Amino acid sequence: MEHNGHGDEREPAEARGSRVRRPAAVAAVAALAVGAAGVWLVPKLADSGADADGRLRAGAGAARESGAAAAPGRPFTLVATGDIIPYPSIIARAADDAGAGGQSHDFRKILAGVKPLVSAADLALCHHEIPYGQPGGPYTGYPTFKAPHQLAASLKDTGYEGCSTASNHTLDAGYEGLVRTLDHLDKAGLKHVGSARSPKEAATPAWYTAGGAKVAQLSYTYGTNGIPLPDGKPWSVNLIDRQRILDDARAARRAGAQVVLVSVHWGTEWQTAPDEQQRTLAKELTAARTGGMPDIDLIIGTHNHVPQPYEKVNGVWVVYGMGDQVASFVPADKKRGNMSSVPRFTFAPWPGHPGRWQVVKAEYFTQYSDMGPPFRVACVSCGPAPEGRREEYAAVDRQVTEAVLSRGAAAQGLVRATR
Repeated sequence: MEHNGHGDEREPAEARGSRVRRPAAVAAVAALAVGAAGVWLVPKLADSGADADGRLRAGAGAARESGAAAAPGRPFTLVATGDIIPYPSIIARAADDAGAGGQSHDFRKILAGVKPLVSAADLALCHHEIPYGQPGGPYTGYPTFKAPHQLAASLKDTGYEGCSTASNHTLDAGYEGLVRTLDHLDKAGLKHVGSARSPKEAATPAWYTAGGAKVAQLSYTYGTNGIPLPDGKPWSVNLIDRQRILDDARAARRAGAQVVLVSVHWGTEWQTAPDEQQRTLAKELTAARTGGMPDIDLIIGTHNHVPQPYEKVNGVWVVYGMGDQVASFVPADKKRGNMSSVPRFTFAPWPGHPGRWQVVKAEYFTQYSDMGPPFRVACVSCGPAPEGRREEYAAVDRQVTEAVLSRGAAAQGLVRATR
């Protein structure tokens, strides 16, 4: 695979993913029950809410499906995952999994190993790195990606409520591809933020309700790989600008956000340590206060291909980079690109600050794009490794953990989660 300045690799079409264990699910703040298949099943905390237009939003979990109102002030868990980059071999795997002579694509089996973790969270968010191609293809990899739109339905089935979409590949298929992607995410019932079809959409966060809290997600990228923003549509992709991010966060607060999450596509690819831009921007954003309270409650980073550290900056958790969730790097010196972390933060009402939530528990899981065959994404820290793969999985767990804790997050309260 060839490496370019934007950090994406050419990948042999024959590279495929792997056979993986089905991990134990996450223990959310709820009672655990063992299902018939022997997999830990954890219900999401009851949650429902209204979107920015005031319409009831149905989410995952029985309470949300029934439209029941969430109990105000109840703790909730938020899970995020890294960049989804379907290279040609992964697209081929999804076609094989769909059957039907390769005329469709099904990513559910690829993501099945992390579905218990994702679906157990009260709010689960992905990073949608790439655009969709025209139905039926062609589907392409580096340097300009186009993926099958069936990915959207598979993400919804896995348990995601929404995705950030601002990345260096957002415009790989032009403005038409951007629109096509957001249309398919809408059809699948996934919210999105970071790219837009109108100025109004660009100025609106993705709104969620979890545990009784109104959550706003914002999303920005450092650039678009040199592809210019569409003529007359400078709002189509959110670009990193410190003042714009703070203005958007404060506007979300005025609109009622009790938790503000910023997803940011940044940093130096293949580098574990956060670079100067990441460190500086993290300090500036987390230092911002209105009325003595933080303007931003959590920063989640993507883009670097490899796991990066977590760190509390000015009292706010920053995940500099999770790594790629779905990728298939072949060369030995790029295998780190198949490893990632999954943060899980528990928010609860902030004593003494009515209407504000704070992180009361910070955890991470270790994750692996296991190339198999067949290709599958595995939660490594969730349970035993597949037969004959113990050493490989232990090495993944160790490397991800070393990266995540490399700026002292353990002393700040971050713990490795197993379910």
